Amino acid sequence: MTKPDLLVLAQAERADLLTLLRSLDDAQWHTPSLCQPWRVREVAIHVVSYDELSTPSLVGAFLRGALRVARVNEVALKRYATLEPDDIIDLVSRNLRPRGLASGFGGGIALTDGTIHQQDIRRALGLPRTIPTERLRSVLDFALTAPTLPARRNVKGLRLVATDLDWSTGDGPQVTGPGEALLMSVTGRPHALGELAGPGASTLRSRVQPGA
Repeated sequence: MTKPDLLVLAQAERADLLTLLRSLDDAQWHTPSLCQPWRVREVAIHVVSYDELSTPSLVGAFLRGALRVARVNEVALKRYATLEPDDIIDLVSRNLRPRGLASGFGGGIALTDGTIHQQDIRRALGLPRTIPTERLRSVLDFALTAPTLPARRNVKGLRLVATDLDWSTGDGPQVTGPGEALLMSVTGRPHALGELAGPGASTLRSRVQPGA
């Protein structure tokens, strides 16, 4: 089986995001996303916020953020804090092909980050879509090993089975559901938990939404 070109898939994902952003009104741009505390506008910027950083600027961002992912992300976002929606659209349009840090792991970083965050926007706005199967399968695989995501911890001892594509992983009590809902749940989005079923679903729910 031919291994997918993740950089090509990431570019396609960003192109889809650009199409979505061009359709939003002012209220939608300022709607809280699933990636708290960011609004839609901050999520859209974040997807490409590392692409235009030179190596020295990237190192500087990590140092100013004390090597903590959330703080480094805020440093990268701060450069674009005054952008209006049309400016953000322009920013995304000139960074369709991932560069720099985002192109790491053959494009896996950009593809995974871009797909999850597009869903953070779409779910918050009630604008669902069907993610192309090749992209979704690749993101599910990558998300489970990404060190900046909680997926590996959340799925420990569980078996995930997608009901809408040929994908499964792990051993233990099963958690079943659409691939997109599995992705969003294991990466820490409680919004998607209600779409999952199976004997392992309660365990996953307790990990993603402790105390609920």
